[in-house]
Amino acid sequence: MSKEKIKVLHVINGEFFAGAERVQDVLALRLPDYGYEVGFACIKPDQFPVCRSSTGSLFEIPMKSKFDFKPALEIANLIKQHRYALLHTHTPRSAMIGRIAAWLAGVPLVHHVHSPTMRDTESIWRNRINTLMERLSLIGVAQLIPVSRSLETYLRKQGWSPSKITMVANGVVTPGPLADRDDPSSDWIIGSVALFRPRKGLEVLIQALSHLRQMGLSVRLRAVGSFETLEYENAMKRMAEQLEVSDIIDWVGFVQEVDREFPKMDILVLPSLFGEGMPMVILEAMATGVPVIASNVEGIPEVLEHGQTGLVVPPGDAKQLAVVLADLMNKKYEWQTLRKKAYELQVTNFSDFSMANGVANVYNAILS
Repeated sequence: MSKEKIKVLHVINGEFFAGAERVQDVLALRLPDYGYEVGFACIKPDQFPVCRSSTGSLFEIPMKSKFDFKPALEIANLIKQHRYALLHTHTPRSAMIGRIAAWLAGVPLVHHVHSPTMRDTESIWRNRINTLMERLSLIGVAQLIPVSRSLETYLRKQGWSPSKITMVANGVVTPGPLADRDDPSSDWIIGSVALFRPRKGLEVLIQALSHLRQMGLSVRLRAVGSFETLEYENAMKRMAEQLEVSDIIDWVGFVQEVDREFPKMDILVLPSLFGEGMPMVILEAMATGVPVIASNVEGIPEVLEHGQTGLVVPPGDAKQLAVVLADLMNKKYEWQTLRKKAYELQVTNFSDFSMANGVANVYNAILS
């Protein structure tokens, strides 16, 4: 007879299905293997309830405004009614609601740190307000879970005690054995997958396309993902037209099953300017044998060793990005070697099971 699983409730925004949301979904899929059943409370429900692969309980409790605290009362009642043993939050907003709910229900609070809140947006004041809100919301938190060593360092610099911090690296599902692929042809397909917003550096990649065209290299970009705002979308498409590269860009838009996109790419490029913890899209590309070029910011160098498991470039440097892409296309780097080493690293260090095991160990320490 199997032992009854301990129930934990994750409070999430739920408006998008990007990196942090995929972490939450994978945890819900794998934590049952370690004795935990995951439920979700969505305070900004939109894409997550529709796109998730996990099938556990999901409660839509939308906030009507930024300072609507009524969902905290509803979540506290859910905790009591369904006997959740622990509350797990993932964003500054969910931490604010979760802190109140956990206090009312008398359960411990765990908070996942996916990116540095102080460097999450282009607005210094917005970052400061969100950081202050998050810090106040996390008074009395049982444990913080940063997803990279860089975020662990960030939290310590913010004044958090090392005893309150347990780093658990992100992990993804490995689809299967590494599939055989021929080397790319002369026409390379560059992929970029993101919730496109200014800190993701899409403009750097668009500028790099222009440099590559000037070098006489034939490439095409598949931009997979939605834009955070219409304003930013229009600005990026205008830039592509002005640089005369709009004809080599496919604006794919949001795709629910991102894993189906990777076989269409020869290389994934993530030109982020800042604010990265440990991007899930990098790990997902590695799991399917797609080499990655990404910016040398925060947690990314913990995954990509230049010339071995991927390629790294300075953030914001379109010319250098174009040079590294050209070097790969001209076989300065072995495409097959990069993809094989990246796949092996993902399987060994960044699996869905290793992530779930790490989080389960945090739960065990709190609830024992």
